Amino acid sequence: MSTERTKAIVLRRTNYGEADRIVTLLTPLGQRSVMARGVRREKSRLAGGIELFAVSDVVLGRGKGDLYVLTQARLENFYRAILEDYDRLQFGYEAIKLIDRASRDIDTPEWFETLREVLAGLAGAVPLQLVQTWFYLHYAELTGYELSLSNDVSGQPLDREKCYMYDPIERGLRLAEQGEIRADHIKFLRLAVQKPLHIVAQIGGVEQILPDCWLLARQHAAV
Repeated sequence: MSTERTKAIVLRRTNYGEADRIVTLLTPLGQRSVMARGVRREKSRLAGGIELFAVSDVVLGRGKGDLYVLTQARLENFYRAILEDYDRLQFGYEAIKLIDRASRDIDTPEWFETLREVLAGLAGAVPLQLVQTWFYLHYAELTGYELSLSNDVSGQPLDREKCYMYDPIERGLRLAEQGEIRADHIKFLRLAVQKPLHIVAQIGGVEQILPDCWLLARQHAAV
């Protein structure tokens, strides 16, 4: 049996038979449907190696068709703190659900890195609204709707002296005299798109602009 060793995050799991489980894993190589035999037994050596809200190191064997067989599993990082905060837990489920759906059709290693950053942020001291803003921007980009932060919807370069609003029809920034999106917002959004979450989380002084950025990012992601 040929095997592959990879990092993995659980997207879905379904009980099968008396003690087995079919698990959908997100890996840097794409989604993998995996049969975890006997994993529901109390003394299973695999049971503790694949958990929700965790990154695991797994070895997969090729089974029949597209189904893999889990032969080894070891927890690399278990983000237990997510389970202790209801709002973070709910957003964790939302992010997993969205990535599960999108990564079936759009196969890119960036899904794995995006979800790993989100889980680490949710388990750490990163403000929830910042995690959400970062995720929505990257989700939109990976699904083919990158937010333009260089030009407005009319094609004109963004002017740091002017104000803008988000246009949900055109899915971009529109010049607006009373708009709430200003130079500081655009600067932060550009960094959020370009940098990993753990780097963005180190930026100070964003508390005042974060609610506006969160709303824009959520509208743009259309979730």
